[in-house]
Amino acid sequence: MQIRFLVLFLIVMGCEKSTKDTSLEIWDSMTIDASAYNSTVAQTSGKPQITAFGDSLKPGMKYIAVSRDLLRKGLKHNTPVVIEGFEGVYLVKDKMHRKWRNHIDIYMGKDIEAAKEWGRRTVCIDYKLSKEAIRKATKK
Repeated sequence: MQIRFLVLFLIVMGCEKSTKDTSLEIWDSMTIDASAYNSTVAQTSGKPQITAFGDSLKPGMKYIAVSRDLLRKGLKHNTPVVIEGFEGVYLVKDKMHRKWRNHIDIYMGKDIEAAKEWGRRTVCIDYKLSKEAIRKATKK
């Protein structure tokens, strides 16, 4: 009986194509200051719909801007980020002025009241490290 089961198992498993993703995913976390921003000329450059990376901002999108020191820590363009207190995954789509350190800005479209209500807080974020960052970390 056990041999039949083993043979059947091997036949079934041998024919099954593997769809398993073998890529390595590593997430890291950090505590940072967070505020919110909107698509207005007063809060951004002369083109409030265009990010420093050249992406177009549209209300409702889950985007963040990061201080430039966070770029060196692995939060590069299009990095997925989970923010404490928010649902879903945000993407790094903008970078902040050089004066900011250890800071993110959460994009809130044109809803200025929501941005003011959020204010400024310290939050924990989780972010996916790039394959390049993983390679560098494993070479040490």
